[in-house]
Amino acid sequence: MNTNDIITQKAAAIAEVNAAGDLAALEAARVKFIGRNGLLPQFMAAIKDVPGPEKKEFGQAANGFRNEVQAAVDARKEILAAQAEAAKSAAFDYTLPGSWPQLGSKHPITQIIERATAIFRTLGFTVADGPDIESPFNNFDALNVPADHPSRADKDTFYLDEKAPHESLLRTHTSPVQIRVMQSRTPPLRIIAPGRCYRRDTTDATHSANFHQIEGLYVDRRVSMADLKGDISYFAKQLMGPDVKVRFRTHFFPFTEPSVEYDFSCHVCGGKGCRVCKHSGWIEISGAGLVNPKVFGLVGIDPEQWQGYAFGMGVERIAMILYGIPDIRFLYDNDVRFLAQF
Repeated sequence: MNTNDIITQKAAAIAEVNAAGDLAALEAARVKFIGRNGLLPQFMAAIKDVPGPEKKEFGQAANGFRNEVQAAVDARKEILAAQAEAAKSAAFDYTLPGSWPQLGSKHPITQIIERATAIFRTLGFTVADGPDIESPFNNFDALNVPADHPSRADKDTFYLDEKAPHESLLRTHTSPVQIRVMQSRTPPLRIIAPGRCYRRDTTDATHSANFHQIEGLYVDRRVSMADLKGDISYFAKQLMGPDVKVRFRTHFFPFTEPSVEYDFSCHVCGGKGCRVCKHSGWIEISGAGLVNPKVFGLVGIDPEQWQGYAFGMGVERIAMILYGIPDIRFLYDNDVRFLAQF
């Protein structure tokens, strides 16, 4: 191989570059001639075999090959890019009327959380938040949940650390936020805690392993069941309408004493009975009650000085009731045709 070979190959390379019809063909030509495994490296490797007096001329020719071929590639690339842009512009019909994108809407779950938050703000509640990954103490122990309670089992709760079982978990409710607030703040307290929760539920029309709750906590010197019933009733009328009725049924929860479950009268049939309320006239919402004094003791609040109430509700359940959604999975399928209704 000598200097004349390089000059001949350079002419052929530049001709092929200038003949490239598109950017892909141009890139193939660049790789072929000056790429890592192309012709140029072969020239550079051959310098060691060139006789001494000819090395300088040969090296200059190799450098000229690289520089001129690269310059041809750059020039051709600029031409092809301009042609592509011109073709793109030519394909667009500027005489057509503008097409405006359709405005989106908030997800039903987001709407319910925002509505509920706005209602409770009028009662003086503020929003509190906490992590999705919690400790068993905040999720169970501080809420007076017994060690043998079924909710603590692996089949019901997502535990995270395989090396240290039951050291961390995905919270099963937003009640740990209440615990964190009581541990870090001095009463009086009035907070709501909307957020995502996780349980090992088999997904069906009414259950999901991933769902949302809104929980509330009110702690002050004198708090009674009358305060709880009044605030829940106010919330129901603001959310469901002035004609809604609320009933409270005795129940048991380890973190409240006394405990109740509360129902709203069916907004579809007005309490007369229909498919939505299973012909009972009532729709079960969730549980509530006065904070168990044991819970106050576990978080360092004197139960002799302070009382409080706590409540919770499922956001998906309220959305399904309020909007007449028959299957909870519709809320997570991300079907724009469904979500556009809201």
